[in-house]
Amino acid sequence: MTATGFPLDRTLAVTLLTDMLRIRRLEEKAAELYGAGMIRGFLHLYIGEEAVAVGALHALERGDAVIATYREHGHALVHGVPMNEIMAEMFGRREGCSRGRGGSMHLFDATTRFYGGNAIVAGGLPLAVGLALADTMQNTRRVTACFFGEGAMAEGAFHESLNLAALWQLPVLFCCENNLYAMGTALARSESQTDLCVKAASYGVDTLRADGMDVTATLDAARTGAAHVRETGRPFFIEFQTYRFRPHSMFDPELYRDKSEVDAWKERGPIHTFSARLKELGLFTEADFQRIDADVATEVGAAVAFADAGTWEEPSDLMRNVTTTVDTALEAP
Repeated sequence: MTATGFPLDRTLAVTLLTDMLRIRRLEEKAAELYGAGMIRGFLHLYIGEEAVAVGALHALERGDAVIATYREHGHALVHGVPMNEIMAEMFGRREGCSRGRGGSMHLFDATTRFYGGNAIVAGGLPLAVGLALADTMQNTRRVTACFFGEGAMAEGAFHESLNLAALWQLPVLFCCENNLYAMGTALARSESQTDLCVKAASYGVDTLRADGMDVTATLDAARTGAAHVRETGRPFFIEFQTYRFRPHSMFDPELYRDKSEVDAWKERGPIHTFSARLKELGLFTEADFQRIDADVATEVGAAVAFADAGTWEEPSDLMRNVTTTVDTALEAP
């Protein structure tokens, strides 16, 4: 069933809303557990940006690769990494997708072709180019979607990656999540060219800008970009204009933006605006929302229980897959 003037059928619309809720409730629980000392290290929340990951990843196909940043819980979840394994990884347990060694910032799952989780700003961009080069050399028609913040576009790795992807005609979908602040620095204070599509287009890459607070807009933009990459084998760049509602990380005092600005963006929150739209069209009811939210709460609760019951890696395994200069020195004659 499709309402007049609405681009999605009810089934897909409900799926998109459900996935945004799954990300939001997972993140809220992660923040709670971080405060309780159950999750340690660094934690960067995606709250407010859910429409980007959900819309973009639903435009991909099975077998497409995804690389994200340290704010990647939502991308991993929507791309198919089980919530149990994500939560266990944040708990540092062996049952996590990276055996508890990566934590919040380094989720990784080769079975779904989710290749991180990367704690280095712009660190995923060269990896995406390498994955796309491998697909090209094997004559495999797949898309590698690389997510990064606008702060990454001030890094040399961004320019090197865009240049090579365009020069070698590689199938990379570059997805810039422009949330206006690279950590605590506003875009205009760090980059002389604030039109990010102009910056990407300077490498001969086709570009598109989308409202990152509207899941239908992100889905449409990502479908356009992914189709271009898949059909031509050439890269494509999308700027998703979005906003994070929480600080950069759990350690961020957030002194660089006004509360009024945050509140204004919250009025455009992707979950409540999309659900309200579905209700107005008669595709959805408040009872439907409450039922889905309850199901999501059950899934999150089960993930927490799974993680809490997980096991720590044995001390004897801690050096497995690790090579150190000390080891090399000890082996020298």
